[in-house]
Amino acid sequence: DGSVYYKVSSFKYYGKLAHLTQENLKTQTENSAGSANLADEYDRESVADFSLWKAHKEEDGANAWDSPWGKGRPGWHIECSAMSKKYLGDTFDLHGGGVDLCFPHHENEIAQSEAATGKPFAMHWFHSAHLQVEGTKMSKSLGNLYTLEDIKAKGYGPMVLRYLLISGYYKHPLNFTMDGLNAAKSALGKLERFAKYLLEKAGLSESDFEKTIADVKNAAWGSFDKVWEELCDDLNVPAAFGEVFKVIKELEHKELSPKEALQELKSFGKVLFAFGLTLFSEEKQEAPKELYDLGQKRWEAKNAKDFALADSLRVEIESKGWKILDRKDGFDLAVLN
Repeated sequence: DGSVYYKVSSFKYYGKLAHLTQENLKTQTENSAGSANLADEYDRESVADFSLWKAHKEEDGANAWDSPWGKGRPGWHIECSAMSKKYLGDTFDLHGGGVDLCFPHHENEIAQSEAATGKPFAMHWFHSAHLQVEGTKMSKSLGNLYTLEDIKAKGYGPMVLRYLLISGYYKHPLNFTMDGLNAAKSALGKLERFAKYLLEKAGLSESDFEKTIADVKNAAWGSFDKVWEELCDDLNVPAAFGEVFKVIKELEHKELSPKEALQELKSFGKVLFAFGLTLFSEEKQEAPKELYDLGQKRWEAKNAKDFALADSLRVEIESKGWKILDRKDGFDLAVLN
């Protein structure tokens, strides 16, 4: 019919990425995320056979080119192999994408690229799970789609959003919530307080921070060595963050000399570089002193188990447009969205 298909049984390694056997492929009707495999309708020997060139149909309009097989267009997998070859060469280091693309799309990219060049296509593959919002799929119709401007308007800066988005394990769906953003803001605040603690111990000021941690290449991991180990273990970011806060807790209860504090500061800078986090970059809206006084009274009432008083003070603070973010060692105040 003027179309050209790839016979996957002719490629010895087809299925290696998704760990599918030739027997699996005869009945494979779903992609790697479990969704129906919406292939174009055509006669083929295997359900996995895919188009390299599609014959022109009336509904394609002007979207067609001449070829040895007649007028038509490339199959949709071809565009990725073409772009990769043009900009990255026959072989490149890392190919990413959503988990639903592992099969058949990425499997087809490998088959057509490696058959064409005789070389490995991508050395490493990175498939991430999908983002959810408040436990459901993000969509405009559900009203749970947020733009970066929406997040900024709610009082959250870029680093808070980045912290939240990298804090999950990439193979598991990440559930985006406002509570999660507040937790990320609190965690980022804890990292900044730790940086200030080390700066003070080292006899430095906040203005010295960036230049002190700039030489990440020559800095040692030091006390944060296990953070690097967790990142090397299939990019286990949640476990790596767990190690960060474990080290912070240990160092905050340790008597550090100025020299030791400086070394830990440089190691901490290496950690921040690995996560792509920048401290002291967020625009902060400071709460009035009287609100901090109310927050302190509420914190004391809570510790004294006078929950009725603590709750009434919380309500009073919220009535003034602020909310309390409790930490283990105190509290923060944030603008109520």
